[in-house]
Amino acid sequence: MEKGIVIQGVGLTYSSAAGSFEALRDIHLSIEPGEFICLLGPSGCGKTTLLNTIAGFLEPTAGSVVMDGKRITGPGPDRGVVFQQYAVFPWLTVKENVQFGLRLAANRCSSEEIDRISEHFIDLVNLRDFKDAYPKQLSGGMKQRVAIARSYAVNPQVLLMDEPFGALDAQTRHFMQESLLQILEKERKTVVFVTHGVEEAAFLSTRVVIMAARPGRIREVIPIDVPYPRDAATKTSPEFIRIRAGIEKVVREEFQKLRSSEGI
Repeated sequence: MEKGIVIQGVGLTYSSAAGSFEALRDIHLSIEPGEFICLLGPSGCGKTTLLNTIAGFLEPTAGSVVMDGKRITGPGPDRGVVFQQYAVFPWLTVKENVQFGLRLAANRCSSEEIDRISEHFIDLVNLRDFKDAYPKQLSGGMKQRVAIARSYAVNPQVLLMDEPFGALDAQTRHFMQESLLQILEKERKTVVFVTHGVEEAAFLSTRVVIMAARPGRIREVIPIDVPYPRDAATKTSPEFIRIRAGIEKVVREEFQKLRSSEGI
């Protein structure tokens, strides 16, 4: 059985009384276990739509998404999702948020196991001193760390992240990028990460998938040949700067095509 995620000829068209809209066309992509894939491109190019087909929230109208040899037909515990908005339960403490998935029937554990797992992931995201705090007492970056810990706690094979740092200020975003890589160093997962940021994509990923818009399709896949672990100094290295400039050139070309097609 082939491991990983295989996206084969995926297309997705929305139909309504006003007509049809082709969001994705003929997407082909294979993602190996343990890879960190960033989906990058202009607004409206289908990044989130593609992520949602992997999550099982949307069903393609053409092609298929297969994970470990099994076709994805809906959401499942093997895929954890972290959204841009802080998807934490305001009435639960940090610890209770992290434990939430472990108490569901599909992941039911003993009380001792729930405590052990939640404590481990709270420590991993450096929130031990805030484990009894409620979300209203946390910063945006802390809330995203809670969301990441909760996703990890149920032990998914794949982490799907939709612009999770997009609403954060620049300094917190840099901190969260480094924190995520540190977490992944300890708890290896396959990650598919949607972003608008060229530097963020180059810094985090093993490969950057640049998408073209109207309809969404893959323009180019660029490997990031920069070794892990990566830190702030990585962003100033000549190799990183060269790779980032190459990605930015392709993204700018797609943005200009989109502007021309819209008559702007």
